[in-house]
Amino acid sequence: MERTLQVPYSTLTHDELSPLDLELEQRALEAAKKAYAPYSHFHVGAAVLLANGEIVTGSNQENAAYPSGTCAERTALFWASAQRPDVPIDKLLIVAINDGGRVPFISPCGSCRQVIMETATRFHPFPILLCGGEQTICIDDCRLLLPFGFDGSAL
Repeated sequence: MERTLQVPYSTLTHDELSPLDLELEQRALEAAKKAYAPYSHFHVGAAVLLANGEIVTGSNQENAAYPSGTCAERTALFWASAQRPDVPIDKLLIVAINDGGRVPFISPCGSCRQVIMETATRFHPFPILLCGGEQTICIDDCRLLLPFGFDGSAL
């Protein structure tokens, strides 16, 4: 029997973002400008809103041995978990820039989706905002980015 998965999402223009989302976007852009991306020139920034109101950011960090680098999302989420282990994540926003400016669409890689899902399993599902140049894609439950994900329940 064939079945279909659907991911509900909404799109917002920049003018439709809330003041808090605009702050998260600005912080993610600042983080993207600090990315170490000498090979791809693809600078990604992530901003994480913690339940206590604190905003944590991360940027991608490349390495000549590509698997040794890490993405902005994981940098921010791992920092939050290491420094504030008992504080839930309430929102994640991602942006990217390259030599041409804002990237029109950004989406987490598979490894990041796994970490995002496990973070949501650890605390609670949270929204993720994928901020492109013209529009932002909003997914209310970040776990929807990884259907059939491995959550450790079988261990």
